[in-house]
Amino acid sequence: MKKRILIVDDSFYMRTMLKNMLTDAGYEVVGEAPNGQTALVMAKETNPDLITLDVILPDNTGLDVLKGIKKDQPDMKVIIVSAVGQEVIVNEAKENGALDYIVKPFSEEKVLEKVSNALKES
Repeated sequence: MKKRILIVDDSFYMRTMLKNMLTDAGYEVVGEAPNGQTALVMAKETNPDLITLDVILPDNTGLDVLKGIKKDQPDMKVIIVSAVGQEVIVNEAKENGALDYIVKPFSEEKVLEKVSNALKES
Protein backbone atom coordinates (compact mmCIF):
# COMPACT_ATOMS: atom_id res chain seq x y z
CA MET A 1 0.00 0.00 0.00
CA LYS A 2 1.23 3.47 -0.85
CA LYS A 3 2.33 5.72 2.00
CA ARG A 4 -0.05 8.66 2.38
CA ILE A 5 1.22 12.23 2.77
CA LEU A 6 -0.45 15.54 3.62
CA ILE A 7 1.29 18.68 2.34
CA VAL A 8 0.90 21.92 4.32
CA ASP A 9 2.25 25.09 2.71
CA ASP A 10 0.70 28.49 1.98
CA SER A 11 2.46 28.61 -1.40
CA PHE A 12 0.52 26.91 -4.20
CA TYR A 13 3.80 26.59 -6.10
CA MET A 14 5.53 24.79 -3.21
CA ARG A 15 2.55 22.46 -2.66
CA THR A 16 2.48 21.60 -6.36
CA MET A 17 6.22 21.02 -6.50
CA LEU A 18 6.15 18.74 -3.44
CA LYS A 19 3.05 16.92 -4.70
CA ASN A 20 4.69 16.21 -8.06
CA MET A 21 7.91 14.98 -6.44
CA LEU A 22 6.06 12.72 -4.01
CA THR A 23 3.53 11.26 -6.46
CA ASP A 24 6.30 10.62 -9.02
CA ALA A 25 8.14 8.69 -6.29
CA GLY A 26 5.08 6.50 -5.64
CA TYR A 27 3.55 8.21 -2.61
CA GLU A 28 -0.12 9.15 -2.37
CA VAL A 29 -0.75 12.81 -1.57
CA VAL A 30 -4.02 12.72 0.40
CA GLY A 31 -4.40 16.48 0.62
CA GLU A 32 -2.92 19.94 0.41
CA ALA A 33 -3.56 22.53 3.09
CA PRO A 34 -2.83 26.22 2.47
CA ASN A 35 -3.06 27.22 6.15
CA GLY A 36 -2.86 25.89 9.70
CA GLN A 37 -6.59 25.57 10.37
CA THR A 38 -7.14 23.49 7.23
CA ALA A 39 -4.06 21.43 8.10
CA LEU A 40 -5.47 20.48 11.51
CA VAL A 41 -8.81 19.43 10.01
CA MET A 42 -7.22 17.52 7.14
CA ALA A 43 -4.76 15.74 9.45
CA LYS A 44 -7.71 14.29 11.38
CA GLU A 45 -9.82 13.53 8.31
CA THR A 46 -7.13 11.94 6.14
CA ASN A 47 -4.92 10.38 8.86
CA PRO A 48 -1.80 10.44 6.66
CA ASP A 49 1.37 8.47 7.30
CA LEU A 50 3.36 11.73 7.15
CA ILE A 51 2.80 15.49 7.05
CA THR A 52 5.16 18.00 5.45
CA LEU A 53 4.58 21.23 7.35
CA ASP A 54 5.76 24.70 6.36
CA VAL A 55 6.83 26.79 9.38
CA ILE A 56 5.36 30.05 8.11
CA LEU A 57 1.61 29.97 7.47
CA PRO A 58 -0.84 32.86 7.04
CA ASP A 59 -3.04 32.02 10.06
CA ASN A 60 -0.66 30.20 12.37
CA THR A 61 2.94 29.26 12.85
CA GLY A 62 3.96 25.79 11.83
CA LEU A 63 4.94 25.25 15.46
CA ASP A 64 1.38 25.90 16.64
CA VAL A 65 0.05 23.54 13.99
CA LEU A 66 2.64 20.90 14.95
CA LYS A 67 1.61 21.14 18.61
CA GLY A 68 -2.06 20.82 17.63
CA ILE A 69 -1.40 17.78 15.45
CA LYS A 70 0.73 16.11 18.14
CA LYS A 71 -1.94 16.80 20.77
CA ASP A 72 -4.61 15.03 18.70
CA GLN A 73 -2.36 12.46 17.01
CA PRO A 74 0.79 11.97 19.12
CA ASP A 75 2.25 9.35 16.76
CA MET A 76 1.84 11.44 13.61
CA LYS A 77 5.07 11.79 11.64
CA VAL A 78 5.85 15.39 10.70
CA ILE A 79 8.67 16.90 8.65
CA ILE A 80 9.09 20.67 8.94
CA VAL A 81 9.75 22.70 5.79
CA SER A 82 11.62 25.95 6.42
CA ALA A 83 13.56 28.64 4.64
CA VAL A 84 17.25 29.14 5.27
CA GLY A 85 17.88 31.01 8.51
CA GLN A 86 15.01 29.57 10.54
CA GLU A 87 17.18 27.25 12.66
CA VAL A 88 15.63 28.41 15.95
CA ILE A 89 12.17 27.43 14.72
CA VAL A 90 13.46 24.12 13.36
CA ASN A 91 15.07 23.25 16.69
CA GLU A 92 11.89 24.11 18.56
CA ALA A 93 9.89 22.00 16.10
CA LYS A 94 12.15 19.02 16.73
CA GLU A 95 11.70 19.52 20.48
CA ASN A 96 7.94 19.39 19.85
CA GLY A 97 8.00 16.13 17.93
CA ALA A 98 8.99 16.90 14.34
CA LEU A 99 11.12 14.08 12.96
CA ASP A 100 13.19 16.10 10.54
CA TYR A 101 13.28 19.24 8.43
CA ILE A 102 13.72 20.24 4.81
CA VAL A 103 15.29 23.60 4.01
CA LYS A 104 14.02 25.67 1.07
CA PRO A 105 15.19 25.79 -1.63
CA PHE A 106 15.40 22.01 -1.72
CA SER A 107 16.30 19.30 -4.18
CA GLU A 108 13.98 16.45 -5.08
CA GLU A 109 16.70 14.05 -3.96
CA LYS A 110 16.84 15.60 -0.47
CA VAL A 111 13.04 15.68 -0.07
CA LEU A 112 12.64 12.02 -1.05
CA GLU A 113 15.53 10.97 1.21
CA LYS A 114 14.02 12.76 4.24
CA VAL A 115 10.50 11.46 3.54
CA SER A 116 11.74 7.90 3.08
CA ASN A 117 13.76 8.05 6.32
CA ALA A 118 10.86 9.52 8.28
CA LEU A 119 8.47 6.83 7.07
CA LYS A 120 10.93 4.10 8.12
CA GLU A 121 10.95 5.33 11.71
CA SER A 122 8.34 3.82 13.95
